[in-house]
Amino acid sequence: MNTLPGSSLSSLEAKIQLVGNPVDMLRNASLGPYQFPIQSEFTNWRNEQEAWRKSAVLFDQSYHMTDHFIEGPDTRRLIESIAVNSLENWRRNLAKQLVFCNYDGHVIGDGIMFILEEDKINIVNKPINRNWVQFHAETGGFDVSTNTDNRALDNDSARLSYRFEVQGPNAWEILGRLNGSPLPDWKFFRMGEIMIGGRPVRALRHGMAGAAGLELFGPFEEKDEIRSAIMEAGSDLGLLAAGSKTYSTVAHESGWFPSPMPAIYSGSSMKKYREWLPADGFEANISLGGSMVSDEVGDYYLNPYELGYGHIVNFDHKFIGREALKVVSSRNHRKKVTLKWHKEDVMKVFSSLYNDGDRYKFLDMPASHYATLPYDLVTKGGSSIGISHYPVYTSNVRSWISLAILESSCAEPGTEVSVLWGEPDGGSRKPTVEHHIQTEIRATVCPCPILETGPRTDKT
Repeated sequence: MNTLPGSSLSSLEAKIQLVGNPVDMLRNASLGPYQFPIQSEFTNWRNEQEAWRKSAVLFDQSYHMTDHFIEGPDTRRLIESIAVNSLENWRRNLAKQLVFCNYDGHVIGDGIMFILEEDKINIVNKPINRNWVQFHAETGGFDVSTNTDNRALDNDSARLSYRFEVQGPNAWEILGRLNGSPLPDWKFFRMGEIMIGGRPVRALRHGMAGAAGLELFGPFEEKDEIRSAIMEAGSDLGLLAAGSKTYSTVAHESGWFPSPMPAIYSGSSMKKYREWLPADGFEANISLGGSMVSDEVGDYYLNPYELGYGHIVNFDHKFIGREALKVVSSRNHRKKVTLKWHKEDVMKVFSSLYNDGDRYKFLDMPASHYATLPYDLVTKGGSSIGISHYPVYTSNVRSWISLAILESSCAEPGTEVSVLWGEPDGGSRKPTVEHHIQTEIRATVCPCPILETGPRTDKT
């Protein structure tokens, strides 16, 4: 991680105080986009993208996410105190997309909770979520024990578990072959067990591209054996393994906003947490990029309703941010949409690579992610109307797209808007940013998700 030269800072809070402004700290951080440390391509990313629409794809999620195991009699009470979700239907073999907010109702992060047993769970996603939950597990007086299986980039040991996702219109047939009999008709985000190569494997019912699929997990030492069995079973049904290039574009078609700014960098209510977080940790070193510029870090915070999580928020329990969200819930919210970028303007960006003089910010295919937290300005008629997030090229749409959060008056499909592409004058010290000039890229508002997909979040 990048720490300040010669410093021995004790916490994130100390680092912010030294720099003076969290926005300056994040905008000049050297950490680039979130990493998926697997092979970049197994065939080619175009075919791999199309496989989840036309046949089937195997995503290897064994390395890039943190697994946070929590066990003990107060496990449910801990989660109930910090998640916006209702936990009334808590039971073994249920999964939920947990959403965590700060005291002002702004999102810190989200992660998938697997209820492995009545008093044992695993929360899977970025270190941001692990750290927020761990802080409360340690300081909240809960009778729980925890164990963290860090993502591979932060882990000196072998992972504890493998995690695969098999998706696409042929996925269910492939998985049934492996099981030796038709799969149970599990509801979305419910778990069970299937057989693969004579081994029992726990599975989560998931879905992409409007078709059923499963997320499979088990002991890491069984990983290669299980992967080989899956690939063999799907060899005649178009199953492809997907590399990191393909995986970095998945969220955008399914409509999941992968990297909102964690709402932790300001406010007296969050100071103790910032003092708990280390100065060399993930939150202290992630980078902020894009054309949206504000000196106020709070301008980058988002609430659950803007991110499409309004159906998850439930006021049937006490949780951090509850009172603030009650107020926010009655307001008119910005809306999450997909933007389809105009090809003429995208081609203008690529053609500038051949200019002798100024050029536009490079678009790296298929995912132009050069900062951990990308926030590009979206305008209409010269006025700011929202933000664009994580542009990617998808072979399924044959276009560059990005997710966006726009004023509701500008969020109707067919609305024409502009994305300001590139860093502002003076840029930043991020090593991923070359000298360039900004340019406007026209875009058309489309539904989110842009194509028909299976649901991503648990509505129960």
